[in-house]
Amino acid sequence: MPAPPLVRETHIAAPPATVFAFLTDPEKILSWMGAEATTEAHSGGLYLVKGVGGRNTARGAFREVVPVHRLAYSFGWEGDEAMPPGSTLVEIDLIERDDGTLLRLTHTGIPDAEHHESHGIGWTHYLGRLGMAAAGGKLGVDRGPPGLGDAHGDVR
Repeated sequence: MPAPPLVRETHIAAPPATVFAFLTDPEKILSWMGAEATTEAHSGGLYLVKGVGGRNTARGAFREVVPVHRLAYSFGWEGDEAMPPGSTLVEIDLIERDDGTLLRLTHTGIPDAEHHESHGIGWTHYLGRLGMAAAGGKLGVDRGPPGLGDAHGDVR
């Protein structure tokens, strides 16, 4: 039985157009997550980020792209039988606020409690990095959330 939806919200001190670019432009994605990224931000287009947390590869396909407002893409991990590429759904809504953007992420289809917990930690970590990068901060190399094991049980 799949885990309940994972929902995270964060305020980012940047306009929705800036945040959207940091979610879809491969060069900007690398400022806050991963070591290599390929995105084709249109329905059916590829979502691929290699080196997440220093070693994992996330892959899926865009299902919905509404510039500066909403993204939805399938998501999963290469080499993870419980959560393979494209097996879950990530939906991101960007809501304009006077002082920036409210980002609401909903991740559904997560297969079990273990993956739900690790993805909760991971999304919290990466949304924090996204917020800093989109607001103009310079971040170091992505090494992933401290102490979190990867999809294969390795501990950092």
